[in-house]
Formats: sequence, structure tokens, C-alpha cells
Amino acid sequence: MVATPARVLVDSPQVVAVRAEDESGSFGILRGHADFLTVLAPCVLRWHGADNVQHFCAVEEGVLRVSGGKSITIACRDGVLGDTLNTLEAQIRAVRARRLDVLRQVRVEQTRMHARAVRQLLRYLRPGNAPGDAGFDGRRDGENVS
Repeated sequence: MVATPARVLVDSPQVVAVRAEDESGSFGILRGHADFLTVLAPCVLRWHGADNVQHFCAVEEGVLRVSGGKSITIACRDGVLGDTLNTLEAQIRAVRARRLDVLRQVRVEQTRMHARAVRQLLRYLRPGNAPGDAGFDGRRDGENVS
């Protein structure tokens, strides 16, 4: 099983072999593997079932756990599934482009909010605009002109 905080990407009990990568390098896991726990580097997971069809999933770091020689679970920040390496690469590029666009939009909004806050501070700090200060016409806030 491969899961992110938001969803389960893969849940297949028929996996025969898995290939992944951690800090020490690439490794493979077959049925009957000893219990194992490792922190994954950003990598492309590869696995196949009894039908020998390859499956791929790009993961952004994560934790891989083998238990009981037959259960492999992977918890990762995010992942992208692909049928082939070429389609996976295209999907990753699209995901990265969307993320960059969102980050740009966030930066623009942060800049707008910062500029708005600075303008309000400057208005407040101008002589005569602070509460209790005499205004441009010499009146204090709340005084009526008679």
C-alpha cells in the first residue's frame, strides 16, 4: 500500500516485488523479506504483481515498512502514479508546473497584503491621522464643527 496524508494511491495485495531507494541507494524487496523499516529518498517506486506488469509511482520522501514478509506499506508526503516511465515523467512535470503556479499566486497575494499593510501603517503614522491627534483642520477625532 502507498498512502499520502490525503489519499491512498495504491492498495494491492498481489505485489510480488518492489524496488525503491533510500539514502544508501536502490534496493529490492521480494515476498518473504525480513521485517524492515527505512526512510525513502525522493524516488520512483517500481513494483509488479504475479502478472509481471510493471507499475510506477514517484514519491516525495516517505517511510517504507515491510512486516511479516508479505506486507509492504509506504507512507509518503505526496506521490504520482504512472503506467510507464514516460507518462510518469510527463505527469510529474505537470504537477510541478501546477505547484509553481500556486506558489507564484501565493507570493503575489503575500506581496499585495504586505503593501496594503505598509500603506495603512503609513497612513496611521502621518501627523494628524493617529487617534487623538489634531487633524488637518485642527480638530481632534470626534469633535464637531459648529
